[in-house]
Amino acid sequence: MDRPIGGFRHQRFPFETLNLRMQVRSFLAETLKDRSPLRRADSWMGADPAFSRELGRRGWVGMTLPKRYGGQDASPWERYVVAEELLAAGAPVAAHWFADRQSGPLILRYGTETQRERYLPGICRGEIYFCIGMSEPNSGSDLASIRSRAVRDGDGWVLNGQKVWTTNAHIAHYMIGLFRTGDGANYQAHPRHAGLSQFLIDLKSPGVTIRPIVDLTGGRHFNEVYFDNVRLGPDALLGTEGKGWEQVTAELAFERSGPERFLSSIALLHTLIDAVGRRPDALQAREIGRLVARLNGLRQMSLAVTAELAAGKDPAWEASCVKDLGAVFEQELPEIAQAIFDEAPAIGGGSDHAQVLAALMQMAPSFSLRGGTREILRGIIARGLGLR
Repeated sequence: MDRPIGGFRHQRFPFETLNLRMQVRSFLAETLKDRSPLRRADSWMGADPAFSRELGRRGWVGMTLPKRYGGQDASPWERYVVAEELLAAGAPVAAHWFADRQSGPLILRYGTETQRERYLPGICRGEIYFCIGMSEPNSGSDLASIRSRAVRDGDGWVLNGQKVWTTNAHIAHYMIGLFRTGDGANYQAHPRHAGLSQFLIDLKSPGVTIRPIVDLTGGRHFNEVYFDNVRLGPDALLGTEGKGWEQVTAELAFERSGPERFLSSIALLHTLIDAVGRRPDALQAREIGRLVARLNGLRQMSLAVTAELAAGKDPAWEASCVKDLGAVFEQELPEIAQAIFDEAPAIGGGSDHAQVLAALMQMAPSFSLRGGTREILRGIIARGLGLR
């Protein structure tokens, strides 16, 4: 085995984050006091630009970015506290979420100074939104098989191809997209991850078409994005040409390890506990206890990955564990809720619990798609454990 099984070590929040947590919790209690449980269930898939701008005004977007770009030079622990409180409260964070979580840090790490000055201040103000262009038709989470191409045209680039399952592309201003470049333009090239590069794409550019993929709830979170001879300037290349695989691998650790990977269904746990009340029977007490224990275990795993990221490490397999186990938890929660409490899901009426249960039942199938399918994640985990 190449490495010991021990990447998950117990972590405690630094004491100085306690005051920040209380500030965020107090702000959310007042701001979201009239927000229904059903709307809270949408959480990080629900967009509210005004709310995002208010978070930016308070310094709670782009927190870990340097102050010279509008950030707070905050630690990953401080950002985690804010993210956790927002998600636990069911706050509408979708507008700025990807820019805050991964696009900003990626631009800081790989971007030019011009790119940093152009994008990072707007991200920190909660005014510039990004989406992530990775998955493609017939590729899914197998990023090494993507076919969309970027070809040099003078000093710039021309993009052609298609991305799919692109969350919030319809509200985003920009995309960080992964494309084949140079000799790697043939998707059957060996190695398959050769010749991949990342680009900063203005989604209002001529030749970009965004089409919604409507989910079972009628929500428009996912999209198809088409590129038809989209012309980009030389400053659109993010990082180093041909190094996109290494860059996107680092990006995925941020995407797969955060609290959103196990808090997407937290509104249902809240309504379930309220519906059961203070006198649960033996089955209800046991199953709710198990759910809370699993939730705390996932949280601790996520904190361990945060510690690895804070130390400058690349915890790819640990992050994959959090994402895989988190999706299992989120998808099982509606089933367990139905098994221990006799109330049918309801759409357009009924109790808070019945409405949230119906919404989560319809959303849950997508939880094991976003951020990487279960099969891909378990392949990464197996390699990390030296099993393949």
